[in-house]
Amino acid sequence: MTQDQRYLARSPMPVPARALFDWHARPGAFERLNPPFDPSEILERSGGLAPGARTVLRVHLGPVPTRWVAVHTALEDGRSFTDRQESGPFARWEQVHRMLPDGESRSILEDDVQYQLPLGLLGRLGAGFARERLEALFAYRHALTAADLARHAELPGRALRVGITGSHGLIGNALTHYLTAGGHDVVRLGRGEKAGEVDGLDAVVNLAGSNVAEGRWTEERKREIRESRVRTTEAVVAGIVRAARRPAVLINGSAMGYYGDRGETPIDESAPRGTGFLAEVVEAWEGATRPAEDAGVRVVKLRTGVVLSPDDGALAKMLPIFKAGAGGRIGSGKQMFSWISLEDVVGAIHFALRTSALRGVANLTAPEPVTNAAFTHVLGRVLHRPTLAAVPATVIRAVFGEMGQESVLAGASVLPRALLDAGFRFRWPGLEEALRFSLGKVRLPSAA
Repeated sequence: MTQDQRYLARSPMPVPARALFDWHARPGAFERLNPPFDPSEILERSGGLAPGARTVLRVHLGPVPTRWVAVHTALEDGRSFTDRQESGPFARWEQVHRMLPDGESRSILEDDVQYQLPLGLLGRLGAGFARERLEALFAYRHALTAADLARHAELPGRALRVGITGSHGLIGNALTHYLTAGGHDVVRLGRGEKAGEVDGLDAVVNLAGSNVAEGRWTEERKREIRESRVRTTEAVVAGIVRAARRPAVLINGSAMGYYGDRGETPIDESAPRGTGFLAEVVEAWEGATRPAEDAGVRVVKLRTGVVLSPDDGALAKMLPIFKAGAGGRIGSGKQMFSWISLEDVVGAIHFALRTSALRGVANLTAPEPVTNAAFTHVLGRVLHRPTLAAVPATVIRAVFGEMGQESVLAGASVLPRALLDAGFRFRWPGLEEALRFSLGKVRLPSAA
């Protein structure tokens, strides 16, 4: 019989123990803690944190997915809860989540795990692998919990009722769980005319829009890209204008494609519109918000850069290639790559919801843009892989046409001047720290 193993993770938290416990008890907290570098599929959840509550997951341990059933067995309100594995990949698993007071305004989050690996050679060979995954998992969870709690504490106020279009996309889904775990009420809005059902909401976050980087831009595809943004925005704005009780703020998605290909010269929100299809789309997209502004609604237009997450988007597409050691620069590698971590996107949207002085255009990019070549080098270093391969610009143009030229070979050094001036603080301003966090490459110094 294999022996029990223990893993203990302890981290300081910027809120009292009661607030830490309440965050874990709300809808969305469990989803927030699901790591993007090693996600589990949630098949079933019921009962909250109370004894008898049940969670069913599909986890991936190698190429074969495994079903994990966890049941909550104990609860001390405001202080701790316990769950254990009913069936799953471990011979035994029991986890106690403790929220320990640390003075009046702070606390300690403690995750105490007792586990036993399966019998036989597989269990013995998997000991190091299991320990490594636990270290990555809890370092991510504790860092994210601390960041979320700090952001909510820094922007106090009554709970908001927020409508979100595009709520099932990468940003919208993360934002939904972030807000609900923070105590807000989220309404997932539909597309088209349903996006205009906003009466009685405190705020609307409009994130709808089809992916611009999916395949070549045929005329039909370009029309879809434009209409998915402009028409949904028009529907949202029309709903706001006719609402008996209007939302006080509209946070409207936008894109740094507005600036076009600008080389290495840093630019902020004062820069004029560039050229190209994306610049034209963004101009029409942002212009569709004007009736809401005319009606007295505060409107923030977030020109978002390349959002980094292993779940979806550009980084998710790059990872298999880079992990195989076949990654490298694209074209000359000199084109600017204005990026931002997914968690700073979510934090900035929350900041925009709460900050009445912020209005108009705001660039949603990290304050440290890099070249494509520099990004390639850093990602290779984080993954411990070579980055000697390169993709010639002629290949990109041949395969992707106009989309490849505007989205891959062009670039701009976009700075988030409006957000910085308004007081927003980036948690992951540097590329390497952002990649290490999202890819599970950080560890807790206090891990036991």
